[in-house]
Amino acid sequence: MLSIVRERLRQGYRTSSFPKTEPVLSERFRGLPHIDRSICQEKCPDCGLNCPTEAVSRQGGKAVIDLGRCLFCADCSACSHGALSFTQDYRLAVQTRQDLLLSGEILTLAKALEKEMLALFGRSLKLRQVSAAGCNACEADTNVLGTLVFDLGRFGVQFVASPRHADGMLVTGPVSENMHAALMSTWAAIPSPKLVIAAGACAISGGPYRNSPKVHNGIEDLLPIDLYIPGCPPHPYTILDGLLRLLNKRK
Repeated sequence: MLSIVRERLRQGYRTSSFPKTEPVLSERFRGLPHIDRSICQEKCPDCGLNCPTEAVSRQGGKAVIDLGRCLFCADCSACSHGALSFTQDYRLAVQTRQDLLLSGEILTLAKALEKEMLALFGRSLKLRQVSAAGCNACEADTNVLGTLVFDLGRFGVQFVASPRHADGMLVTGPVSENMHAALMSTWAAIPSPKLVIAAGACAISGGPYRNSPKVHNGIEDLLPIDLYIPGCPPHPYTILDGLLRLLNKRK
C-alpha cells in the first residue's frame, strides 16, 4: 500500500489543465494550413493536380483548401512553390461544411448549440462512437480522451456502449457498404433530439477512399451533421476543443 502511495506522489498530477491553458504540442504537429499569398501564383496549374484527395483547388483566382478532404500530409505536394504550410493551430472544428473551405487566414470555428439543445446537453453529453470502416487512427485519438491526461468525463462528456443511452453519435471512417446498415440502425436507436459529429477526413468526405464504389464518401449525405472535426486523424485536443465549443465551455 505504501509503495502505491509513494508511486502516486512521484507521478504527480497528470491531467492536462486544458482549456485553462493552451496545450503543448510536438514541433512536428500539423495544424491549420496556411497559404502564403506572396508566393501563391494566380495562374499556377498546381492547384487540384497534385493533391491526392483534391483538397486544394482554385476558386475566383484564389487557392482554397478543403479541410474536409485534407489529409495534412507530412510532405504536401499540392504546391510545388512552397506556398502551403501547416501551423501549430489545433483549433479546426466547425459547424458547417462550407466553413471547412479555407481561403483566408481565419477559420470560422464551431459555436455553441442552440439554447434548447444546450439546456439538454450542456452539462451531460453521452456519445456512441461508430467506426464506419475507419483505419483505427481517428478511433484511437478519440478513445484516448478517456485517459487521465485528457479526462473527458470532467466536462460531462462520456462515450457509452449502447446507442439507447446516447445523446448523439460520433462517426469515424468513410462508411463502407458493409457498415452502412449498422450506422443507420445505430442512428435510429438513439432517442431524439440527438447530435451527429463527423470526426476525421474519412467521415467528412471519404478521405483517401473518396469515390470508391465501396464507400459512401462519409456521412454528409446520410445524416445531419452538427459538428465537423477535420484531420487525418484529428488530434485529441482538436476533438476536445470542438466538443467544448459545441457545449459552450470554450470561446
